[in-house]
Order: sequence, then C-alpha cells, then structure tokens
Amino acid sequence: MSHIPVLLNETINLLQPQSGEFFIDGTLGAGGHSKAILEKIGKDGKLLAIDWDKNAAGKVEQITGENVIFINDNFANLPEILKKKKLRRADGLILDLGFSSDQLEWSGRGFSFNRDEPLLMTYSDDSEPLYQLLTRLKQEELEEIIRNYGEERFAGRIARVIREKIRGGSVIRSTRELADLIKGAVPFNYERGRIHPATRTFQAFRIYVNKELENLEKVLANIEKIIKKDGRVAIISFHSLEDRIVKNYFRNYAKEEKLELLTKKPLVASEEEILNNPRSRSAKLRAAKII
Repeated sequence: MSHIPVLLNETINLLQPQSGEFFIDGTLGAGGHSKAILEKIGKDGKLLAIDWDKNAAGKVEQITGENVIFINDNFANLPEILKKKKLRRADGLILDLGFSSDQLEWSGRGFSFNRDEPLLMTYSDDSEPLYQLLTRLKQEELEEIIRNYGEERFAGRIARVIREKIRGGSVIRSTRELADLIKGAVPFNYERGRIHPATRTFQAFRIYVNKELENLEKVLANIEKIIKKDGRVAIISFHSLEDRIVKNYFRNYAKEEKLELLTKKPLVASEEEILNNPRSRSAKLRAAKII
C-alpha cells in the first residue's frame, strides 16, 4: 500500500509556498508534502528535508535535487541544524506527526504487531530499544505509559501481565510475543473486534520510547528560531495529546502577539479523503503565521 499524504491540499493552501522560498519538511517520511512544496517553490527555492529514519532519503527519489538538503536527524534539533548548515530561518515548516505505511509495516523495528520483528520500536539506533526498557520499568510506570499515551482502559491488566513475564526472568524480544501477551490480558470481545487489542499499547510505547511529545514541545518552544517573520507553520497530529500541545502553544503565542492563528479550529479530513485514505480519519491540522 503506497503512502498517501494526509490533508495535502489543505496544508499547501495554508502554507502558501512561493517561488524562491525556503521551506522545511521536518518529517519527510514518504515525501508527499515535500514533493508538493517543491513544485511551488521551484528551482530557485530551497527545501530542507529531515527524517529520523536514516533510510528515508533513498525512498523518496522524486524530491532529490540541487535545491534539496536531506538531514538524518530529529526535527527537535532544528535550531542546531540550521546553525550548523548556515541556513537562515525558513519561510515555512511542515510537521506530519503520523506514520507512513512503510514505516509501520516494513521498518523491521517493531512498530507493527502484524509482523514478528525485534521489539525495538525506535526511529534511531541511538535510542534504547523497548525490549530493554521493559526489563526495568515498574508495573505502575507501565500502566501510566499505556493509559496516558495509549488511552487504553485496560492499562492495568496489560501492565500486570508484562511485569509478570519480566519478573520470571524473561525478556520480551519480539512484537509477536508482546502482542500475544496483550491479547491474553484483555477481554475476548475487546472493542467488539473493531481494532486489534495491541493497537493502543503499541502506540503508547512508540510515543514513550521516542520521546515524541517532548520533541514536539521542544520544536514549538523554539519556533521563532526556526521560522522568520511572516513565515508559516503547519502541524498535522494524530493523537489527542499531540493536538493539545500544538493548540496550547499556538494559543499562548497568539495571546503574546507572536503569531497569527490560520486555523481557529483544527482542519480534519473530508469524508472523501477518509474513504480513500482511512489513516486520515484521526488527523488534525493546525497552522499559524509568525508576526
């Protein structure tokens, strides 16, 4: 299944990339948003494409060119990246906090419970893998992670079975093993079969392991070091905690007259887009302009 960029038209309409401008795609992924931005900024423009996955650049040949700079790094480090590369503040920034189909299904890093892979769940080799973290997290900590980041109502049961497995001297090394443990911990008719029992727990661990919320807060706290006056920023989130962080930062900056809200309420996918791309169902797009 090929990756379809979420809310593409809405994002480009809000960012308004112009010929010759400098844009940043902080979450390159499969390159859908970058490709559309490049078409607008043209050969006289410049694109800084960032992805934590070191293999991302080789997957998006359609966005390569002399005016494209690819960086294998975390978007949270954008102020340092701009300084190191001697780049000015950008005219626009896009962050798509979702997952591409390739990242989910073919990464080999344990993001998906549909494949039996090593339980790493990290974007980078520099991060501590989940199977190691599980050996030292207390049951209360596990429950808090699963409940807060996954919004899983059976967090207590799941945390207990994981801790019992670890307490016996085992190491949960594979996605299949973890998914089976979770499945055995929840009721047989979990969510009436609408989603896999491991969905929310895997999401919670991914967010925790990669410090996704902390990284989002870091980039928002430094937005004035990244985007120039009259520059635009668009952020697409897929989790209520992410959207809340973006909303609060944008609202506070607006009160301080540091930015202008371009979306008073988040934009969501149309029924037609959801039909063509089900992953867009939970997407929320917020945008603002630096003033």
